[in-house]
This record gives sequence, C-alpha cells and structure tokens, in this order.
Amino acid sequence: MRMLNLDIIDRIYIACVYTDMRKAIDGLTAIVQEHFKLDPFTRSLLLFCGRRCDRIKALL
Repeated sequence: MRMLNLDIIDRIYIACVYTDMRKAIDGLTAIVQEHFKLDPFTRSLLLFCGRRCDRIKALL
C-alpha cells in the first residue's frame, strides 16, 4: 500500500451513490466525466464506495 501525498490534491470528491466496484480506472473515469460532469485529469481525489460501503476505490 502506498501513502498518499495530499500536497498534490486541490479538491476531494466523494461519490455518495452506489458504484459498481468491478469497474477499473477507465470505467471510473467515464463515471466522473458523464455523471458528475468533472474533468478526471485535474488535481482531484475522487472516492467511490460500493453497495455495502465497506470498501472504497480512489481515482487520483
């Protein structure tokens, strides 16, 4: 596990909706662009949780 350098992050977004945790980086990027209308290539940390809310995925 790697430590996260918070100095490179301008904003943190938390997706409070169910996210299919089988999605990889391309699928999460598509969600960010289409559903949230955000640019996934900015200096942002995007957090997604699954149905049970006991796991998260992060897109930096």
